[in-house]
Amino acid sequence: MKFHPALSALVLLGAAMTAALTVGCSKVPLTPKHPVPAGSVVFRFTRPVRGPVELNLDGARIPVQQTDKGGISLQIQGLSTGKHRFFLTSQRETFSPDQGELDLPADKGIYQVTLTQRLDAVLYGKPDPLPTAEGLPGVTATLHK
Repeated sequence: MKFHPALSALVLLGAAMTAALTVGCSKVPLTPKHPVPAGSVVFRFTRPVRGPVELNLDGARIPVQQTDKGGISLQIQGLSTGKHRFFLTSQRETFSPDQGELDLPADKGIYQVTLTQRLDAVLYGKPDPLPTAEGLPGVTATLHK
């Protein structure tokens, strides 16, 4: 049986593309390494976030503790059970989903993978300083490595 040279070239091209995609794509875990405690939400980003990250939770701005180097996940602790509306934004990144509703159960926390893309919204000069976030009693948000 003879194969056409174009068929061989297509098979080799397909194998090369598959290898390139496998090497070039970083793998984000779809499940957490450790169980998320009750009353907590972890947003796992697909790429490192430099920040500053702004978080609105149930209509209140929550202060996010972060370092200059940024982080790969945002952990929110101290939430009550039930539904919570969130909105994530940053001057340097875009998130998907950037807003939504979380239904927090009483026995465990929520782990959510969030697509992240770099975007510099301020083209020239320094961005305006943001007002201080008022926060909710007992709720903390931290950007982790």
